[in-house]
Amino acid sequence: MPAYWISNYREVLDADKLAAYAALAGPALIEAGGTFLARGIPEKVYEAGLEQRCVLIEFESVEAALAAHDSPEYQKALEALDDGAVRDLRIVPGV
Repeated sequence: MPAYWISNYREVLDADKLAAYAALAGPALIEAGGTFLARGIPEKVYEAGLEQRCVLIEFESVEAALAAHDSPEYQKALEALDDGAVRDLRIVPGV
């Protein structure tokens, strides 16, 4: 069953750190089996939606998504991000 990695960027505090993170995170997550489905600022928000950067990545399973997060390559990306952004990251099983 697929799983979805959903990141919402509540605040970007350092654009350079975010760029360094993205340069490492994208390849690490693709190498771990992730497929980027959506990335960017919403075109339209409804209800309590916030106009903040979102990223949606599909993995083959929850276990694959967790392994991608915990991989040494992704951990290097997190080190590069450091305190450069306030994010909300969720891994959600598909239906």
